[in-house]
Amino acid sequence: MAFNNDFTNVERELLLDLIHESLRVKTHFELFIWLQGRLQFFMPHEALIAAWGDFSLGLIYFDILSSVPGLRTNEFKKSDLTPLLKQLFAYWSSNQTPLKLNNTHGFFHAINLEYDDICNPINNMRSAIVHGIKDMRGHHDCLYVLMNSEPTEVTSGKMLEALLPYIDSALRRVDHLPVQLPEAVIVSEVLNVVNVDVDVDVDTLLSVREKDIMHWVKEGKTNVEIGMILDISAFTVKNHLQRIFKKLDVMNRAQAVSAYKMKIQEQ
Repeated sequence: MAFNNDFTNVERELLLDLIHESLRVKTHFELFIWLQGRLQFFMPHEALIAAWGDFSLGLIYFDILSSVPGLRTNEFKKSDLTPLLKQLFAYWSSNQTPLKLNNTHGFFHAINLEYDDICNPINNMRSAIVHGIKDMRGHHDCLYVLMNSEPTEVTSGKMLEALLPYIDSALRRVDHLPVQLPEAVIVSEVLNVVNVDVDVDVDTLLSVREKDIMHWVKEGKTNVEIGMILDISAFTVKNHLQRIFKKLDVMNRAQAVSAYKMKIQEQ
């Protein structure tokens, strides 16, 4: 059903109830029930992929909500879907309006999408609607892919455009799954002593950006706070930290701060 002004009174009431229900979603189960309930009347779909992060760097998290066996978040590794989601985001970003894909051989063939696991149920999807949200302030973009196993005349684009803020808001109120949890962002007051090569000059070892990030890590800032200070995404901060950990030969933020202080003191 397309979004238009020809709704009956019953349909308008259903739509209003749907919006109100979205505001009460707090758990994954409640989100799944909401997606499979009244939303199906306005936007029929069998699976929803919700992805977020820094798509330019490939630092992407995703959640798959589906009634199809085998189409669950924990059935996929991040590396499996990252190329596909990056491509879909790039296609959508070109005009930032709902992207409709429909192909009897699977929507992946429609625009030569990169996905190789032909045995996976996701390859049975014949049509999809793709829409996203560009986060210009937080640099934390989102992508939503609604999929169906039967080729259809996709008429849900305008409805997705209208209802996406409510879908996005509902998802943001749901806790991460264990596989989606970012690394801990708390720096211990008691810093661990680590074995580092203090003869290495920190100015040579770390880039300017990495030193900026370590300065704010040392001040106890979280990834999100550092991203806001440096005008980059929290996922970019995390990516930099992973490289810093390798350079300093440490395992966590507390050890990195300790090693960083030791190197500065030795200079």
